[in-house]
Amino acid sequence: MDLNPNPSPTSPHAHKFGHDASPQSAAHRILYGPFGLRAGWSLLIYFGIIALIVALGFGVAHQVKVQRQHAADVAAARTGKAAPPIEPLSTKPDPSRPAPMSGMIVGEAFTFGILFLLSWLMSVIEHRRLSAFGLGGTRSPERFLIGALWGLAAMGLLILILHASHLLTFDSQLDHGTSILFWGAIQLIAFFLVGLTEEYTMRGYLQFTLTRGLVSIGNRIAPRHARAIAFWIAAFLTSALFVFAHTHNAGENPLGLFQVFLAGVVLVVALWRTGSLWWAIGFHTTWDWSQSFLYGVPDSGGLMQGRLFATHALGPKLYSGGTVGPEGSILCIPVLLVVIAGLFLFTPTSPQPPLETVPTSNANLLSITPEPEQAN
Repeated sequence: MDLNPNPSPTSPHAHKFGHDASPQSAAHRILYGPFGLRAGWSLLIYFGIIALIVALGFGVAHQVKVQRQHAADVAAARTGKAAPPIEPLSTKPDPSRPAPMSGMIVGEAFTFGILFLLSWLMSVIEHRRLSAFGLGGTRSPERFLIGALWGLAAMGLLILILHASHLLTFDSQLDHGTSILFWGAIQLIAFFLVGLTEEYTMRGYLQFTLTRGLVSIGNRIAPRHARAIAFWIAAFLTSALFVFAHTHNAGENPLGLFQVFLAGVVLVVALWRTGSLWWAIGFHTTWDWSQSFLYGVPDSGGLMQGRLFATHALGPKLYSGGTVGPEGSILCIPVLLVVIAGLFLFTPTSPQPPLETVPTSNANLLSITPEPEQAN
């Protein structure tokens, strides 16, 4: 299935992939299109490797469970007492129990490392720069910091509205002295890794590859805007996947999931405007950090270890968010819409990474060097 458009005559790869190219074998036409290895094959390889990694993980987890059960049975035989049941290694978190930071940091770092290596492998297979998958772009530190400020401001505004409307109350301060700096720093690291991992998972390689695979659909609708159409179709798909990934969160509800989708739209708009993930990573980091640490409210239904305040919601869940937290409040919607408007009004545009491949003879595929700044 070819979801790629025909390249323009001015494309640097028109001779290789376009109508004026020399005749290719049927196998070559099945595997390759105007943007290199066809997106369908790329995604098949990508998810195939992920499935293999997950299967290996489940296999290891099963062996660990078997060993734990065996050790418990041996201990029970020695003592004459019945062996206690072995709890599963992974269960849905209890919203009333704060999540430990150590496991979160290790888990997110490990996940990002796996995804980064997999993206690098795909960049080698496809002959692309690694920067094409979202971690390139210009002025990355500035983009990150601006996104982080937007995240702090947006969540601060939402908390202010909830508190002023008597929908949220602060019960007590839990951290004092140096523990404020310690837990604040630990949670900032943790949520940076969360933002980095989730953005790279949902809007990195996957968003880019879906976009290049859907350009032909955009070409049939409006050739001049083919990439934009393809981008937003892909964005809808990745945002839906973003919502699905949050369904396992403790205490989540349909309104909270809708607002997760809307937050996904914010992050996709940021990618479209800036050409990279750094603004979105910054926003994601401080949006979560300010909820979980600074204000001590539930984040998608979960509480974190080391939060600064103890709080609880008041009034109807529709307005307060209830056990979901501020993200479950209907008042979150206008705040996110303000952020989207701010992105369009105040964020300078940068180019999207090129869909074409690069010649391996003169391109460093490991490079995440920014592309030159220019308007879209």
